[in-house]
Amino acid sequence: MTSQRTRMRMIERLRADGIADEVVLSVMSSIPRHVFIEEALASRAYEDVSLPINFGQTISSPWIVARMSELLRANSKLCNVLEIGTGCGYQTAVLAKLAEKVYSIERIGPLLTRTRIRLQNLQIKNIALKHADGLLGLAEVGPFDGIIMTAVTTHVPSSLLEQLVIGGRMVFPKGSQKQNLCIIERNVQGYTETVLEEVNFVPILSGIVKK
Repeated sequence: MTSQRTRMRMIERLRADGIADEVVLSVMSSIPRHVFIEEALASRAYEDVSLPINFGQTISSPWIVARMSELLRANSKLCNVLEIGTGCGYQTAVLAKLAEKVYSIERIGPLLTRTRIRLQNLQIKNIALKHADGLLGLAEVGPFDGIIMTAVTTHVPSSLLEQLVIGGRMVFPKGSQKQNLCIIERNVQGYTETVLEEVNFVPILSGIVKK
């Protein structure tokens, strides 16, 4: 279940389900998703489902990772990217192959410690992980041409949107009872929001967890 053949079946399924960005598909074919999942669930790593990763968090389904990645990339080169919600690090690893530099924030300290080791073992060099409140962003290393949020919110703080470059975009789930994937694009006039398909994410929380 962890072979390259299994991984390629996942890619074929993503392509059949509407993922059109071949760069994203190529990247996902090169990353061993099973190493980001607890051993007891590793046999399900390439199924198109979200799975628990401890601390009440989940790894998003391959389709969601691919969809959010292609929306963020928008067929253009990514330079400086901010990820809010590192989680197990799978989305981080995908972004690291799509962007020059990825900054990723995780509020749960013990989860970030595990993920840091996992990404170091994969020798991914162009990422910087930070234990912090993701809703605050990282203005000190911005602005970013892409921001991706991996937990659902009811609104995006203006202070976070201000960390987008002109021409930049943010991809995130929005809602409460009903959630939708959304894109906010920054232009010289301000911000434009586009609402897309329904999704299901755990809620984003403020503050940090140390233990």
